Amino acid sequence: MPTVRLLAMPGSARRGSWNRRLLGVLVRGAEQAGAEVTLYEPHDHVMPLYDGDLEAAEGIPPAAARLQALFAEHHGLLLATPEYNGFFPPLVKNTFDWLSRPLPDGSGKPGTVHVRGKPAGIVAASPGALGGIRSLQHTRQYLSNLGFLVVPDQVGVPKADTAFDAEGELHDARVRTSVEAVGAAVARLALKIAAG
Repeated sequence: MPTVRLLAMPGSARRGSWNRRLLGVLVRGAEQAGAEVTLYEPHDHVMPLYDGDLEAAEGIPPAAARLQALFAEHHGLLLATPEYNGFFPPLVKNTFDWLSRPLPDGSGKPGTVHVRGKPAGIVAASPGALGGIRSLQHTRQYLSNLGFLVVPDQVGVPKADTAFDAEGELHDARVRTSVEAVGAAVARLALKIAAG
């Protein structure tokens, strides 16, 4: 049986983000299903705002090239993202916009060559009553446009400011199980794809 490796990304740069906590639950579900998970930390891969003139002058930033390489080494994506005014945050958009740019090897292939056909799982946490569900619609469409196979299940956690305990665990066992199930679904689909 092949080893499945997933890349886990918080959609927030804030260290104390509710979505970082939620990502931990998502990761646990994937690991329980047999996946190995690598955390992608935005603080370690800072990228400038996408600018075509900058790309023409300097090529893609080293952090974007590293992200392309990371996706080449991984079988799928776990993403927990906040909702900003009904949409996913600029950090997510900018990160994946840079990812999509041509590979630095001169082949002319887009960076999305390393994500096409790979599964992704998406969850969101928000202090509002809808739990980020509006942003998940846009996140699903955006990732699908890049070539990811976004698993059908997704979870929005409302009232995120009171949803977690001091250790970062979700209070509601039913919601916790649902988030873990999204991670497990990504791991299982990645395993099927890797096994051929």
